[in-house]
Amino acid sequence: MGKRRQKIIPVTYRNAGVDIDEGELFIERIKEKLPYIGGFSGIFPLKLSEYRDPALVATADGVGTKLLICEMMGQYNTIGIDLVAMVVNDLVVYGAEPLFFLDYYATGKLKVERAEEIMTGIIEGCRRSKCILLGGETAELPGLYGAGQFDLAGFGVGIVNRNKVIDGKRIKTNDVLIGIASNGLHSNGYSLARHILLEKNKCSLDTYYEELNETLGECLLRPTIIYTKLILDIVRNFDVKGIAHITGGGIRGNLARILPYRVDAEIYIDSWEVPPIFEMIRRLGP
Repeated sequence: MGKRRQKIIPVTYRNAGVDIDEGELFIERIKEKLPYIGGFSGIFPLKLSEYRDPALVATADGVGTKLLICEMMGQYNTIGIDLVAMVVNDLVVYGAEPLFFLDYYATGKLKVERAEEIMTGIIEGCRRSKCILLGGETAELPGLYGAGQFDLAGFGVGIVNRNKVIDGKRIKTNDVLIGIASNGLHSNGYSLARHILLEKNKCSLDTYYEELNETLGECLLRPTIIYTKLILDIVRNFDVKGIAHITGGGIRGNLARILPYRVDAEIYIDSWEVPPIFEMIRRLGP
């Protein structure tokens, strides 16, 4: 009897859970919005004529568990704005003008429509902050993330003259502290918010709440304010000694970062209107 032939099935990336074709389709889609994309690295022409003693400022950040609200709502077109905002708002507190931004998008299985929605938000965030989306990375990691899971990270670089760096060192007693309003939770505190609102009190993202004047989902997905233009306009016209970006840790945790030794901040907590989502979380917590 002759030997029976064994059929050999080649192992491919697709067998391992990575769809190269989907990745190529995604690149083709976003090329329409970003015609320069596709290289291994981004090249930024640095013009230093306006800077006598330039310093580059760099930072990286993400959007935390706000991603889970996107998944629950099936809405991904604003989370990219959040990503850019969290990075450029950290740059501008030093008085730095954002130059360029890069993103990192990791997922268990690449879904082109969702990825395109996210990229649309990132492009809009860069437009609002007047920085260039220089490049990024899209990684399909089926062994690390579940099929519907994904994560986002962003990296940005800004520029400022060294003698114009705002670092809080000149802050002294009797200086005036001015707060600039948020529009809600921005991209922080979502683990606590989800626990209180969705898990403990069974609130629905689709329900309209009078105290919010909108649905809970709309409120929680409102994109983070990008303060770049406002802050840069202020520092051009006034002597600003320190700026704190209020993120995780709140006013107490973030303001302390810029205060010199033996200087404390006195805050009049009744001097501004608190966005209703904070009152709702405090009431339902309690």
